[in-house]
Amino acid sequence: MNRTKSILFFLLANCFPTVILAQYIQVNDTYTAQQLVENVLINSPCANVSNFTVNGDPFSAGEQSFGFFNATGTTFPFSQGVVLSTSRAKRTEGPNSNLIDEGSTAWGGDSDLEQALNITGTYNATVLEFDFTPLTNLMSFDYIFASEEYQGNAPCRYSDGFAFLLKKAGTADAYQNLALIPNTTIPVLVTSVHPSLPGCDAENEAYFGSFNTSNAPINLNGQTVVMTAQATVVPGMTYHIKLVIADHENIRYDSAIFLGGGTFKVGADLGPDRLALTNNAICQGENYPLDATQSGTNSYKWFKNGTQIPGEFNPTYNVTTPGIYSVEVTLGATACVATGEVEIEYLPAPTLTNTTLVQCDEDQDGTTLFNLTRLDTIITNNDSTFGPVTYYENLMDAQNQNTSNAIVNPAAYSSTAKTIYASTSNASGCFGEATIQLQISSHSSAFVKDYETCDLDSVIDGYYTFALTDLDATVLNGLPTGLLVNYYPSLNDALLQTNQLPANYTNTTQFVDRIYTRIINGSDCYSIQAVDLYINSNTPPNFEDELIYQCDNNPQTVTIANNFTSYLWSNGDTDNSTIFTSSGDYTVTVSNGDGCLATKKFTVINFNTPVIIGVQVNDFEGGNNNLFVNAIGNGNYEYSLDGVHFQSSPNFYNVRPGEYQVHVRDNNCGEDFYEIVVLDYPAYFTPNDDGYHDRWQIKNSEILSGSRMRIFNRYGKLLKETSELQKGWDGTFNGNRLPADDYWFVLDLANGKTVNGHFSLKR
Repeated sequence: MNRTKSILFFLLANCFPTVILAQYIQVNDTYTAQQLVENVLINSPCANVSNFTVNGDPFSAGEQSFGFFNATGTTFPFSQGVVLSTSRAKRTEGPNSNLIDEGSTAWGGDSDLEQALNITGTYNATVLEFDFTPLTNLMSFDYIFASEEYQGNAPCRYSDGFAFLLKKAGTADAYQNLALIPNTTIPVLVTSVHPSLPGCDAENEAYFGSFNTSNAPINLNGQTVVMTAQATVVPGMTYHIKLVIADHENIRYDSAIFLGGGTFKVGADLGPDRLALTNNAICQGENYPLDATQSGTNSYKWFKNGTQIPGEFNPTYNVTTPGIYSVEVTLGATACVATGEVEIEYLPAPTLTNTTLVQCDEDQDGTTLFNLTRLDTIITNNDSTFGPVTYYENLMDAQNQNTSNAIVNPAAYSSTAKTIYASTSNASGCFGEATIQLQISSHSSAFVKDYETCDLDSVIDGYYTFALTDLDATVLNGLPTGLLVNYYPSLNDALLQTNQLPANYTNTTQFVDRIYTRIINGSDCYSIQAVDLYINSNTPPNFEDELIYQCDNNPQTVTIANNFTSYLWSNGDTDNSTIFTSSGDYTVTVSNGDGCLATKKFTVINFNTPVIIGVQVNDFEGGNNNLFVNAIGNGNYEYSLDGVHFQSSPNFYNVRPGEYQVHVRDNNCGEDFYEIVVLDYPAYFTPNDDGYHDRWQIKNSEILSGSRMRIFNRYGKLLKETSELQKGWDGTFNGNRLPADDYWFVLDLANGKTVNGHFSLKR
């Protein structure tokens, strides 16, 4: 170490003599860029560094947004290091008792950071830059990102930005961002590293360190775990690195990055850790080569768990057992000793379960179909982390995972009884094998069993929904106890255990349907039984619902066919006839020889014999007379004026004068009749004593008692007035015969109606 570095080291060791055991980190913001890089961040002769610059807060007099931090005696993961902040660096000192929320919009952001994160609108940027020339092919350093934005649900929406930007020095190459979630291209941000919060799910939670309490070593609300930024580099090539952090969108709620002192290293890349946790452990029995080769003439030492491995001085080492392996590479004649480390875990081959599969062989030809996929969960012990199971006829093919010789269709594998093999892998890709004994059941059932039921649902159509468990007793009758039954639509489905029928099954073929049962003993097939489902029905002819008409509440006897095996009427009768004594709904349920039921409904309606209480006649209208028949009762009545021709209406129109016998009938309950006369006056009379039409009189006028008739000549002279209408008028006035002429009359009826008209007297 040169004199300058020795003095600086002395300063580091003595600048905080009273706070070495302090609870909170202490920040010294007087360091130059070169001091921060050479004396704090980098602790290796394997890299030459130069061209140091640092920029930050230009407005706080005497204070900087960057500095050296000392965390000795605290719980902070780094004992010392470099802090870069979007606020004054000293504000990051603990405890976490106040909000860091400062800065200025005049303090600019960083365009390279914006381009790296694909954002705009950055402020308050702090940037540490330098060049370095590595002597090996790997560089790395450790860091923690902390922010005041780790509060509430802010991580669901907001994050300041930072990046570690690397490129070849002196070129216009695009920067490579090293501050990424491991094994991804996702930048480390508040929004990309946080637990589950109200408003958003967790993001990369494994890399979230903690929400800080009030007595935390730093004055920031939350932080990540210790993370490593690394890159593969070319030995002897000069690189430029830019470490930058800035506020995003506004200057509120500040953030900081803490770079572990002495963690910037160049060394040998031995590859990623091979761990069960990351699903990339080495499988038991495999060799894993490590290669630390660096260009030039170098010397190598290999270590396992911190102890040098005797005799291992080559650039490569073959790992056969688990452990933490490291290498020291002394580069030529330099003082550079590059190191590399990797942790190797071994996983045993997965423990698989050997099993036996017993299948039925209905035709007893020694060959049957096996559904090998039904064994997947048995072989893997129902461990969902295992990969797919592959089946082989040859053990060597299974051991070598020779999938080109795998069984092509394991879900329908045609085979005799024999031994086959299965292979699968765990999450780390380690394979294991299992042995499977294929056996064929000696039980067979060549005949078909019948199961009959009546079509008992609401529609008798030959389709019925069976509760298949009701068939179990029929299927298992005569077989050993402890067997179970599953039901399938076809023989192949029963063999391969596919398309199992639901517990409630409706037949697909009308009246008779064949299904298949797989009778199992544990997981073994005992036998396969065909079952014919018969759906019987009782659909007697002329058994539709029926209306029965009862007249004047007289009892009604009803009889049905006598060829049923049983009868049950809703009134309790049990033979093929019954008597209905009142209106209402009645049923009879009958059974046939199969025991299937059928039900017929009778609706009894009571009607009364019609009674005519009067006929209202509107006559003296010539051919336009009308009448209304008034009948009482609750039947569906029909009406007639001659007992032959009937109509549904009680009103009759255009009735000719005359005598009528009005009929009212109910087709189910008799009829009544009533005699009426429809009157009219004669249009002329001939009083010539020949015995015909000698008097002008109204036929049947005797029914018009209480009426009065007056007759006038054309000049209005009253010629005759009488209440004895049946006698009529003889064509005289005061004993003198009147001449042929037209005459007028006024008939005042007892009901208040007045009839006017005229007639002719002919000689």
